[in-house]
Parts: sequence; C-alpha cells; structure tokens
Amino acid sequence: MRDITYPPVILTCKALFKALGQKITITGAENIPRSGGALMAYNHIGYVDFVYGGLAAQPAGGRLVRFMAKKEVFDHPVGGPIMRSLHHIPVDRGDGIASFHHAVDFLKKGELVGIFPEATISRAMELKEFKNGAVRIAATAGVPVIPVVLWGTQLMMTKDHPKDFKRGKHIHIKVGEPLMFNGEDANADNAELHRVMTEMLDEVIAGYPADQQPPGSWWLPARHGGGAPTLERAAEMDAEEKRERARRKVEKRAAKAQKKK
Repeated sequence: MRDITYPPVILTCKALFKALGQKITITGAENIPRSGGALMAYNHIGYVDFVYGGLAAQPAGGRLVRFMAKKEVFDHPVGGPIMRSLHHIPVDRGDGIASFHHAVDFLKKGELVGIFPEATISRAMELKEFKNGAVRIAATAGVPVIPVVLWGTQLMMTKDHPKDFKRGKHIHIKVGEPLMFNGEDANADNAELHRVMTEMLDEVIAGYPADQQPPGSWWLPARHGGGAPTLERAAEMDAEEKRERARRKVEKRAAKAQKKK
C-alpha cells in the first residue's frame, strides 16, 4: 500500500508534540509485531486519541495504523480527502458490514488496524461497554488483538470541556500483550478484552504523575477519586446528548420542508 501523506503527517505531529513540550511515554511497544496483521484496540477519552494512538506502532519499525472512524469524518470536504489518503477505514453506523469486511481485508494483507471498541468517547474517563466488533473482526481475519491504553489525551480535547493545548502535558501510551480469539464466543472474548484493558488503565492511572492529576480532577474517573461522572451518570449524559441530537435533526428537517413551501 503506497503512503504519500502518512509519513509527513507523522513528522508534522511529532514536531507539534515537541513544540508543545509534551512528555510522551510509550510502554510495551515490543508487543506490536514488526510485520503481519494485528488489530489494535484503544480506549477512547478524547478527540485526539487517534493521533497519539498511531504513535504506539512507531517503535515497531515505523509501522502505520489504519484507523476505523465514523463515515461523517470522511464526508468532510477537508478531512475526508486526508483520511482517505491515510487509508483509514470509514464506518457507517447504520450499516457496518462493509467496514467489517474492509478491516478484515486490510488485516489479512498484513496491515495494522486501529479500533475504539467503545465507539464513542467515555465521559467517565474509564472503559464503557465494548461493542464486540473488534474481537469478531480479529477472529475472522485470524490475527491478534493488541490492547492499547491512552492517558492524558483527554486534557487537550474531550467532551464537555474546553480545549487546552498548553505546554508540558504528559501522555502515557501503554501497549498490552497480544490476545488471540477464536470467535467461538464473541461475548466472552469481548469481556476478556474489556477486563484486560481495565487493568491496564488502572495501572496507567496509578503511575501517572500525581502532581498532574490531584484528587477531584475532572479528568480522573470517580472510581479513582476524580471528578469525572460515574459510568452510570455518563450513560445518562450520552442518552441525553443522543436525544438532543435527534431533536435538532427533526427541527432541521422541518425548517427545510418549511422553506420549500
């Protein structure tokens, strides 16, 4: 697969990280194979997760990750062409069959594919319920799932909070050992992936600089003494957001219909 855009994008991002004085720690990168397909499963706490998630594969001979992202991003007049040039994979949430097979095809060709099993950003800053697409894709392609946990990315850009790109932020990227699933019980496989990534996230949070996440911090899970919503409250907020989005769509359609009269 020919990559013209991806290498300069990575170089630009690394230069930006340096300019921002960010301290990026990557642990467990040896768990990423230097060749062959693998599905990289990430937690989702901020809008820039995919940017930092790709860094996890760089120590493995500069490998590139093809991320699965919602179709709307590819429909954007500017973002769409860039996403396609990076060979990322569009996901239509109304019909995911095409993206499923697209990901399997990439994996069988030896690519690294990145996926966020939670599908949307976690307001709780800990793992929400997983969709089982990740384990099913990996099992179908016959490749391992490599769990990856990100921490610190939520400080820059996430839901319900203003953007903050001030200098000196610490980003931790932890790569876990590969997991092989045979596809016989997708729900059990999904639960195991969730368990492993929860343990990884707890380890990363525990090892994060204490002066950067004091008790009560909005970006810290309630379970860890932080001010983030509990998983239950976060689910309620997600539902409220979904209802509001649906309401705006109805109003927009009604306004268009009124103009046509």
